[in-house]
Formats: sequence, structure tokens, C-alpha cells
Amino acid sequence: MGTVKPAYIKVIALELLRRYPDTFTGDFKQNKELVAQFTNITSKRIRNRVAGYITRRVNRGLVDV
Repeated sequence: MGTVKPAYIKVIALELLRRYPDTFTGDFKQNKELVAQFTNITSKRIRNRVAGYITRRVNRGLVDV
């Protein structure tokens, strides 16, 4: 079993995927830079958690591209 993500991580990630569906890829490092570019998140830990959640959704095919 995996870890449960907090709701605020999911809300931010899903909003970014809704606004920029073709931008994010399955590469965590690239998604990390895109999250920093598209948001004003100052916390490195939260930025990485959002980017990781986006990467997992993209890799599992849960994004309409």
C-alpha cells in the first residue's frame, strides 16, 4: 500500500493538470521545475510532493493528454 496524499497536494496538482494538460510529462525533475514556474510555492517539500503526484498520475495514464 502507498501513502495517502493530503487533499491540498491533490487540489494543487489537479488544478495544474487541468490548466496545463500537455505540459507535464513522466519525468519528475522536469515536473518539479514546471511546478515551481507555474505556482508561487516556496516550500521545497510541498513543491516536490505536488510534482511527484503529477508524475504518478501521468505515468499511470490518469491524465487526459
